[in-house]
Amino acid sequence: MHVEALWRYPVKSLGGERITAAELTDDGVAGDRLVHVSGGRAPLTGRTRHGLLTIPASTGPDGTPLVAGHRWDGPEAGALVEPFGGRLARYPGPERFDVLNLLVATDGAVRAWGSDVRRLRPNLLIGGVDPDAERDWPGHALLVGDAVIGVFSLRARCVVTSIDPDSGERHPDVFRRIRTDFGGRLALNCWVVRPGRVREGDTAELVPTDELPDHVGGWITGAPYALPG
Repeated sequence: MHVEALWRYPVKSLGGERITAAELTDDGVAGDRLVHVSGGRAPLTGRTRHGLLTIPASTGPDGTPLVAGHRWDGPEAGALVEPFGGRLARYPGPERFDVLNLLVATDGAVRAWGSDVRRLRPNLLIGGVDPDAERDWPGHALLVGDAVIGVFSLRARCVVTSIDPDSGERHPDVFRRIRTDFGGRLALNCWVVRPGRVREGDTAELVPTDELPDHVGGWITGAPYALPG
C-alpha cells in the first residue's frame, strides 16, 4: 500500500488543496481547517450552505489561509462568504474537526463507490487497497513515512457527498449509494499517534494497536461552539 494523494483544507467547508507532502502534527495536517465560516451560534458548513464547497482555499507561502487567493482576514475574502450569512473566523481548537483530526480514504472503496474522491474530503488517499478492506481497519494503525496514524472508526457520511465540489450542484444518488451499498459509512476517522512527514508515494503499512485518541467529536457532532473573537 502507498500514499496515493494528500489534501489540506485551510478553511473548513471551502475547497481543499491537493499537496504532495504534509506535516502530520498532534493536531492533524499542519494548516488544516484553521479558519471556518462562523454563523454566530454555530459554524456554517457545506451541509446547509452548498456553495461554500466551491470557493477555493489554499495556503500562502507564510502559512496564512487564503480564500480565492485573498488573505482570510481581509475584506475580499470576507465578501465571498457574506452571501452565505457568515463571517470568517480563526479557531485552532480540536472541536474544528467533525470527529478526529484526520480522514483517510482508500482507493478500493472509492472505486467501488464510483464517485469523485473529493466529495469525501479526505486528508489522505491510500492506494493499493481492496474494496472492502477498510471496513476491518478500525483498531489498527497505519505506518506512513515518519508518522503513525491511528484508525478509529468508519466515517458516517452526510449530504456533503452529494454536492459537486466544482459546480455546487446536488446529486442525491451519490449519497444514496453510500447509504444503500456502504451502510452510510465510507472512509475512516483517524488521528495522529506519532507526528511526522508524509509524502505522495510513501509506503503505508497496517499494524495492530492499542492506542486510542484523546479527543473525539467536534462542533458538528455535539461539542459546544464558542464564537471566536
